[in-house]
Amino acid sequence: MKFFISVLFLFVLFSYAAAYDPLDPNGNVTIKWDIVSWTPDGYVAVVTMNNFQMYRHIMSPGWTLGWTWAKKEVIWSMVGAQTTEQGDCSKFKGNIPHCCKKTPTVVDLLPGVPYNQQFTNCCKGGVLAAWGQDPQSAVSAFQISVGLAGTSNKTVKLPKNFTLLGPGPGYTCGPAKVVPSTTFLTPDRRRKTQALMTWNVTCTYSQFLARKNPNCCVSFSSFYNETITPCPTCACGCQNKNNCVKSDSKFLKMVGLNTPRKDNAPLLQCTHHMCPVRVHWHVKLNYKEYWRVKVSITNFNYRMNYTLWSLVVQHPNLNNVTQVFSFDYKPLVPYESINDTGMFYGMKYYNDLLMEAGPLGNVQSEVLLRKDKDTFTFKQGWAFPRKVYFNGDECMLPPPDTYPFLPNSAHQHLSFTSFTFIAAMFFLFVTFW
Repeated sequence: MKFFISVLFLFVLFSYAAAYDPLDPNGNVTIKWDIVSWTPDGYVAVVTMNNFQMYRHIMSPGWTLGWTWAKKEVIWSMVGAQTTEQGDCSKFKGNIPHCCKKTPTVVDLLPGVPYNQQFTNCCKGGVLAAWGQDPQSAVSAFQISVGLAGTSNKTVKLPKNFTLLGPGPGYTCGPAKVVPSTTFLTPDRRRKTQALMTWNVTCTYSQFLARKNPNCCVSFSSFYNETITPCPTCACGCQNKNNCVKSDSKFLKMVGLNTPRKDNAPLLQCTHHMCPVRVHWHVKLNYKEYWRVKVSITNFNYRMNYTLWSLVVQHPNLNNVTQVFSFDYKPLVPYESINDTGMFYGMKYYNDLLMEAGPLGNVQSEVLLRKDKDTFTFKQGWAFPRKVYFNGDECMLPPPDTYPFLPNSAHQHLSFTSFTFIAAMFFLFVTFW
């Protein structure tokens, strides 16, 4: 019995830990239902989805939201979204509901739909930006008219078993919970109105649920060592090894090669790491009071480009970033006393799109950091990041013992060079004097 209880405890602990991100402890997707009016057989609600994750966005083909009705509810109509299936509505005469399924699946509308089908913050193809990157684009909403449902706060039954795909698996949603009603401001901002009833659903992300293997890897190099530390072999699994394409293959000239498939199956360039994305961190220059790093992101997937990409790096010297040259940068400070994490992302309309694999499939920038004399060193791999995330998923780093090391003779060589320079100057001075 004790063994069973211990196993159950560990399972529950792991389940919660898997959805907890220490670099974004409050990150989640919150789905809010606001009933704005009652109808003869149900209600009209505004459903708002807020992506409160600092650096994890929902990319194309976008979010998919599902739930199970508590009774025999139907959806009479929707504005700003649609269900993927209508279901069996044969028992209805005259007005036919938009959806009669017990478990409806809802998706966002595409940009450019007719004006009468649009709703505030809708119609973005399900794409949601990360809250830390673009809060205004981290919201999606639609209106839903529900029938055969309760017509008061006491008779309404909350939907259950919520699911969220963003766009693939990884999200786990909790039960709907009634919360204080949302208040709204009128357009002239002089009057407040209130929802008749509000409930929230909170969904959290776990990389363990999303995929078995990492989706990116990291390589290192430095000016003080000719060794380049590559990504680990099969860092992202080698299940696609037999279906990869060599960079000089004639297959790459085929028309439609870059068209994504319905199942989002990747077409990767043949590499030893077999990762769709590689992040390279190069320690480039050393100044008296500063040091300089070059960061490069390379896409090896011929069927995927990354819009609104983000890169999160954890390093102790990120508390002293002086300048980022070609990326936008934002410090992430989930714990006020620790400032060692930052988010890099593309400049809008310049390099916020990471193109598919090929000559244009990379973005890069340089970062200038001010040295802290008490902690700065090139020894023991200190100059390399502790953690790296691409699009919210943690990347695989090389083993620490393979990092480019500082040669033992570096300081001696520096001293010898300085002595040689001084001696040469003294010799020239004596000669020409």
